[in-house]
Amino acid sequence: MAKVSEHELREKHHVRSIPIREDDEVLITRGSYKGREGKIASVYRLKYFVHAESVSREKSNGQSVPIGIAPPKLVITKLRLDKDRERILETKGKGLDAARKRLGRA
Repeated sequence: MAKVSEHELREKHHVRSIPIREDDEVLITRGSYKGREGKIASVYRLKYFVHAESVSREKSNGQSVPIGIAPPKLVITKLRLDKDRERILETKGKGLDAARKRLGRA
């Protein structure tokens, strides 16, 4: 489930989208929870949605339950970087730079 990143991240890492992972920070851009920010608590690939820490509702017995959010409604604001993810960003960035040179937009 890849997601578009914020403009600053695009400029910094030279990528348009990257797969969502736990502990990424996101901004909800559509729906009734628009404007809320939070960390990704879990990624549910089977149902194609994610749970953010800041979005939950209470059940009738008082228990808090996370609400699923579709990835197209999110924008990544901060990435959790590890060595595997840095390698992905580096590889995708090289491809973008090569394409820009080929098209003369460097």
